[in-house]
Amino acid sequence: MKLTQFLLNRVGKWSKQFSNFPERYIKRAMEQVHWRNPKGIQYKANAVIERKKFYFSTHRPWTLQFRQENAPGTRRKKIWIEPLKEWSHFRGDRVEILVGKDKGKQGIIKEIIQERNWVIVEGLNCELQQIGDNKDFEGVWVQSEKPLLVTSEISLVDPSDLLPTTFEWRYTEEGEKVRVSIRTGRIIPIPPSMEETYDYKTKSTYKEQPKDTTADDASEISFKPDLKTFEMDIMDKMNIKEERIPPKSYWY
Repeated sequence: MKLTQFLLNRVGKWSKQFSNFPERYIKRAMEQVHWRNPKGIQYKANAVIERKKFYFSTHRPWTLQFRQENAPGTRRKKIWIEPLKEWSHFRGDRVEILVGKDKGKQGIIKEIIQERNWVIVEGLNCELQQIGDNKDFEGVWVQSEKPLLVTSEISLVDPSDLLPTTFEWRYTEEGEKVRVSIRTGRIIPIPPSMEETYDYKTKSTYKEQPKDTTADDASEISFKPDLKTFEMDIMDKMNIKEERIPPKSYWY
């Protein structure tokens, strides 16, 4: 599968993809259950009351900072986010900043927070923060990048002339979906760094570790569905034949 098609199939997961964590782990890390039905046949199964609205910032959902921002009992003012039909910015894209003190400067996207329509541009739109100041120590000044809105605060740069441009999604003759600059008509490729995770820079260079399940084993189809119950399947594999005749039963 081509890189572009692979990335487009992961809509909604780009913010978490860099971690390379299983989706079930992220869901478990975010979960806040207020009440759950006790176990028992007399109770309705899977009846649960849990928190569904979370506050998203630059902290990832599986981190301690995210849990502190969304501690049980805390409620924050709703943040209205412009819905995007299709996410079109990727890690490694060159963009130009349209607002603030760095207006007109170009940089590389290094992080995506899709839940807030944010991107963080490496080395630009920075802010100084004083950390650890008290009576005996003046603290340490740390420079960190602040997020930018993809809808109004950045513009994608055309790699053919390094000028900002608007773009749209189109299909090539081979059926591949690509971004095309409206100003020049050239294709803006998706950068290979979008593949990067904590585990590898690119998938092709990743070496399987002894603890890993090999790709061949993971892709092998080991289950073949059959019109049998679990008990019938086990009996066939163990050559057990049921020759008993069940007694008649009556219902009144």
